[in-house]
Formats: sequence, C-alpha cells, structure tokens
Amino acid sequence: MCKVIVFAGTTEGRLLAEFLSKRKVPAYICVATEYGEELLPEGGCLEISHERLDEERMELLMREKNLPLVIDATHPYAVEVTENIRKACERTGASYVRVLRENQGDLEDGKCIFADSVEAAAAILEQTEGNVLVTTGSKEAAKYTALPDYQNRVFLRVLSLPQVAEECTRLGFKGRNLICMQGPFSKELNAAMLRQLDCRYLVTKRSGNTGGFQEKLDAARECGCIPVIIGRPLKETGISVNACKRLLCEKFSIPSTAEVSLVGIGMGGRESRTEEASRVLREADVIIGAKRMVEACAEAGQDTYQEYDSAKIRDYIACHPEYEKIAVVLSGDVGFYSGARKLLAVLGKQVHIICGISSVAYFMSRIGKPWDDAVITSAHGRRSNLASLVKHHRKVFSILGTTGGIASAAEKLLEYGLGNVTMYTGERLSYREEKILHGKPQDFVGYQADTLSVVCIENEDYEELPATHGIRDGEFIRDKVPMTKEEIRTVSLSKLGLKKDSVCYDIGAGTGSVAVEMAVRMPEGKVYAIEKKPLAVELLKKNKIKFAADNLEIVEGEAPFAMEGLQPPTHVFIGGSSGKMKEIMELLLEKNPEVRIVINCIALETVSETLHCLKALPVEDTEIVQAAVSRAKTAGNYHMMTGENPITIISCTGKRRQE
Repeated sequence: MCKVIVFAGTTEGRLLAEFLSKRKVPAYICVATEYGEELLPEGGCLEISHERLDEERMELLMREKNLPLVIDATHPYAVEVTENIRKACERTGASYVRVLRENQGDLEDGKCIFADSVEAAAAILEQTEGNVLVTTGSKEAAKYTALPDYQNRVFLRVLSLPQVAEECTRLGFKGRNLICMQGPFSKELNAAMLRQLDCRYLVTKRSGNTGGFQEKLDAARECGCIPVIIGRPLKETGISVNACKRLLCEKFSIPSTAEVSLVGIGMGGRESRTEEASRVLREADVIIGAKRMVEACAEAGQDTYQEYDSAKIRDYIACHPEYEKIAVVLSGDVGFYSGARKLLAVLGKQVHIICGISSVAYFMSRIGKPWDDAVITSAHGRRSNLASLVKHHRKVFSILGTTGGIASAAEKLLEYGLGNVTMYTGERLSYREEKILHGKPQDFVGYQADTLSVVCIENEDYEELPATHGIRDGEFIRDKVPMTKEEIRTVSLSKLGLKKDSVCYDIGAGTGSVAVEMAVRMPEGKVYAIEKKPLAVELLKKNKIKFAADNLEIVEGEAPFAMEGLQPPTHVFIGGSSGKMKEIMELLLEKNPEVRIVINCIALETVSETLHCLKALPVEDTEIVQAAVSRAKTAGNYHMMTGENPITIISCTGKRRQE
C-alpha cells in the first residue's frame, strides 16, 4: 500500500526518495524526465514515473493511492506544478507538505545584480560588455538571443541530453558556447570555466545549496565575476529536507539507523583537517559538538547541535531518526585527550573514528622540534604536576585550558626554582590569529593567553629520577626530624601499590620523604602530607620546593582531626599516629571503605595497637613484614655492619563491598 507520493523535481526529491527506499516505506515518486527517473533507486518499495501530470490527473493519482501523504519537492521555479499539487490535495483531502531549499547563499556584500526574471536579466546584460556564463537552463535559452553578438558572447551551460543540445543549437548556441554537462558543479569547476571563458558575468537562479547556488557565487567572487541573480518568483512557506525526514519518521515510526562518525578536526582551521574529515563533514546531515568547533565546520544550511556532554549527544541522536549521517566533531585528534572515549562508551553502536592532527603534532612541527622524546600531559580540566615533570625531564608538552594557563605555568616554574627553562607557547593554532612565542618563565608572568593554548618546556639541566622507588636519603633536607629511610620507604611504597592518579595521605609525614616520593611518581595524583610538628612542617615545605612536588599539599595539624575536610583517599601511609591509630583508621574506612593502608611501626606498642585495629575493623588482604636494615661502617681497614631499628610494615585493604 502506497504511503507517500513525492513530486521530485529536485535534489531534495531524490534525497527523500532514497530515504523512503532505505527504510522500506512504500512510495510513488513522480519525476519530470526520464533522466530524473534514472537517478532514483530501482525496485524495492518505490514506484517511479516520469509521466507529466496536470491537476486533474494528480487528483486521480491521489485517489487511486488512497490519499497518502503528498510531498511537494519540485523546483522553486516550478510555480504552476506546485499550484496544481496544492489544488489536487485540497480537492481530495490529502495531506500536503512543501519541501523548500533552506539556504539561498551569502549575498551580504552587495556585489551582485538582481533581476526579477530571465527577461529582466537579459535586458540588464544588453547594456553591458563582456562574456556571460548562463546557468539558468535550456528552457530560458531563447531569451538570451536578444543580446547583441550572443552567439560569441553568451556561454550556455545545460543538461547533457540530446534533445536539449539540439534545441540550443537551433537557437544559435554551438561549439564552445554550448556546454552540455550534468551537475552538481564544485566551486573549483565553476571558477575554472569562468576563467577559461573569460566571463565577466554569471547568470544564475537563486536555487539554494543543492542547486549549487553558493558554489556559483563563491566562484564568481573568486574570479572577479559579477553574479546576475534571478530571484525566486514565488514567496513560499515550507519545511527543510531534514524536517520532512523527521516528519516521515514520526508518522511511520521509523527508528534511527544513522551512521555516526567521531571526527577529529585538527586545530580548527580548514587547512588542518584531513581530506577524509572534510568529506565526512560535507556529507553529514547534522554536525554535533562544542560551539566553537561546530561553527568552524558547519556549512550554510547544515543542521547543527551545540553540545559536548556525551549523554545529551546520545539522547539527541536517539530523538532524531531523520539523520542518516551524523558527524560529532572533536578538536585535534580523537585519540589525544579527547571526548571520544566517553562518546564511544555511551553511544553503544558501531561508530566510525576519523582521526585528526593532534595539537602536539601540529605545534611541535611549528616550532621545529621532534616530540617523540617529550613527556605529554594535559592541564585542561585534569590534575597535572607540571613543575615536577619539567624538573625531571628534558622536554614536556602540555595542553592548557584557561586564559591564565601560560602565566600560571610560568609562575609555578619560578616558584620551584626552574627559571632557566625555555617555554614555547602556542595560541589559536591554525587560525588566522595563531600566536607562537618563546622565552623564559619570567617573560610570561601575568600573561593573558587565549584559552586554546599549549606549551612546550625544555629543561637542559633536568634531574632524571631513578626508574624505581628509592630517592637517596641524602637528597632530602632533613635537619633533626625523623625520616623514613630509603630501604623502608621502598618496601612501604611497593606494598601501597600506587597508581598514577591515586589520592594519597601521608600521616605523620615528618620530613616528607614518603610524601615526596609519592608525589613525583604520580604526576596525575594528589598527596596530602599531614604533620603536627612546626619544624617538620617547615622541612616539608622546603622538600616540596626542592623536588617541585606541586601536587603535594601540606596539612598542618593532628590526625585524625586534620583529615576530616580532605577528599577521600585511595592509598594511605601512616608513619606516626600519636596513639590514635583506631580513630585514624576508622575515619579512613569511612571516607573510602576500600582504601589501601600501609603502616610503619617502630615501637611494639604501636604494633599491638595496629593488630587490635586489624581484628576490630573491616579490612582484608592483611600482611605483616618486619624489615631490619644494617649499614656498613669502616673501622680502620675493616667494615662492620651497624643495624638500624627494625621496622614492622603492616598493610591491609578495606573490605570490598559485596555487589
């Protein structure tokens, strides 16, 4: 049973016919020519006819098909046909939908000639000199014969059909002045024709994007050619192709079968996109993404949805089954600090990944440096210990996300004694306003940058960290404050099992040897050093500066009270509890029931207190290790081993919740 009749005299009509065919909606498609019929999908649920119908026969067709939905997607200039379709629908009671072309091109600069009709355009051109490229079709060709010397001056571009070529030749258009070609025509091809034919004027109807109007207009401007635009003769109201598809989906309960592509658009400028990305964007029915990226990618008349929240994008796609090709745009490359990871998780369907040029690849090429030896990080909405990375590596690249990002990085470097490094900064990469600078941190203090900024920092005097735990004790500023020695520190940190983004407490931090080791090993993590003694707090501050441990926060006070306002920890080292072991552990397990805890005990009383806690509290994976370290001392020509205090290392994990 036929559900839709489409009068399809345009590209819009063909797109709707293909849409109905793919979704197996039975439809009757009326086209104006045999050639139009050849462009449509054959067989299936479509019945196609190129028979010309008057108003009476249209009415008869609608009744024969049991009054289906009627879609008028005829040409904007087919005024009589549109009027006949309307009247036939009124008489039969069939539902009528008019599909119009959405965009009529950019005409803001005023460098155009407007005419109400082809006759008026020909009359205007009679008063001018120079060659003319006419793109208004073969039906209007006779009207240009009024121009003096039209056989040489006017170049007629028409469809490549035998009867069309024959009629135009009869009117006097032949040889190089008759161009028989089937569109659509790109801006580049239009421009090549205008230059080859040395045209001063281009005549076109204002027929919208799918009629190639914008490509003609852009080519004319590029070549210094004056567009002569014949305005639309009928003021109409209607809906777009996508709005019509949405109506069809609602009426016939058609689900979404969209092809979704996550597209890396490079830095944002067109020149930094891959050809594949440009093609996918050009073919997309809708472009989705953050405001800046959507505005940079969407063509005139293309549907857009400005959103970067993954769940909202998923819901929007589900609510718009009319879209067949969807492009979600992401800056840089989809695999480099991108929102693609979250999108892939929530979309739950086959998604195409279109890679792009990442900011690190682009920027490092602009400053002429390799990046395969750089540490790569991001401070855009993420935790990053940039100062520590710079101190311990020759080259660090980072994405920044605020106007004060460059200034903040420079100030941190100066705070941690890294004033001799070299900073290379990049803003608005690939845009016309691109800015690339370099200098010392002092040069960027107070600098206000664009939010779209990156930095590469080179440190020729970097101090490479050991590959494993175990910074030498002599590296720390110690004074007379107790310190967890490197051998015990190494074992304790191994038992903690830190991750790069862990949140750690060092309770009873002392000089900060454990806290510093944790901080420099976790550039994306956070460490809270909790210490009640003023002298130890001062040493903590000095060691934080010395090791550039910017992700280390010193909390002055006694545990557990000083811990109450801190974020929940994933890992905790307890070097001193002041007799409050149970209270400390209870608060830790309250903050995170699955927290990992390692405790160092020197006194037997502390061991006893801790063992009592292990029995009373919900912990598991308990392990007790005693480490006794001896160091050699010289005695004349001999070496004698001198023992350090034995340390009991107790580790446990909060009991995992039962699902």
